[in-house]
Amino acid sequence: MRLAFVVDPLDTFKIYKDSTYAMMREAAARGHELHVMLQEDLAWHQGMVTGRAQRLHLTGNSSDWFRVEPHLTTPLRDFDAVLMRKDPPFDMEYIYSTYLLELAQDQGARVFNDPRALRDFNEKMSIARFAQFTAPTMVTRDAALIHEFLASHADIILKPLDGMGGTSIFRVQRNDPNLNVIMETVTQYGRRTIMAQRYIPQISEGDKRVLLIGGKPVPYALARIPKPGETRGNLAAGGTGVARKLSARDLEIAETLAPQLYARGLLLVGLDVIGDYLTEVNVTSPTCFQEITDQSGFNVAGMMLDALEHAVAQKN
Repeated sequence: MRLAFVVDPLDTFKIYKDSTYAMMREAAARGHELHVMLQEDLAWHQGMVTGRAQRLHLTGNSSDWFRVEPHLTTPLRDFDAVLMRKDPPFDMEYIYSTYLLELAQDQGARVFNDPRALRDFNEKMSIARFAQFTAPTMVTRDAALIHEFLASHADIILKPLDGMGGTSIFRVQRNDPNLNVIMETVTQYGRRTIMAQRYIPQISEGDKRVLLIGGKPVPYALARIPKPGETRGNLAAGGTGVARKLSARDLEIAETLAPQLYARGLLLVGLDVIGDYLTEVNVTSPTCFQEITDQSGFNVAGMMLDALEHAVAQKN
């Protein structure tokens, strides 16, 4: 297959842990042809959605790990699959890219994850679709409602709906002297809608990343354990990743959500689970492939390529 990856600049990849690189390496090992483009390389021109793509060759070296050929403008429908792997922020430029990718689908391109689903499934708000698995949660920008929520639960988390990597996440307890300034900061004085969740003490055991691929759960999760003094398990915030087999509750959540999300065009999803509770549904560029594979021996990228090959065959 001819595969096109929409990615961040290649020289920013940390290939020892990058999940997109793991997909590329697995695809190359299977004989697939790799192409890359940046978000800004997408265009609609003369009625066709195109990408200013470069053929990618993996060298196998840890430093100079890639070689690219000159750019060639190619209709996206000419690739067997286009994988949207641009990292957040989920800003207006990202949304414009999903519009272009959706139009490319109408012209015959096969895009994963589905561009409409990328827009529809806000990674924080999407848990509201599966409220049976969530801790008490509220979405608002009203300070009075946040005060009421804190009064009811005593210990809560406040976070923006568009954050990533643990940025701008606050833990607030009843009678916290900084409560008002925290609320002003995270809601931007009531101009930004946020999520409030009851604090889940099991965060000390890890914020588990549960991967769903092709409508099925990966049998291992990566528990991201906060560093001492932290309430965030995100690896970007200094958390330590430990691979573990899915618990019975993890499986219950994963097996309920996986077929529903796959039916919406989400080939790859990363659930965040703390204790027994679903906290996020990540759809933009889920990670943790290499950490799970390195620690468990389970080939996550292999499962991803199996699912991608199957999905492309179904669309042909």
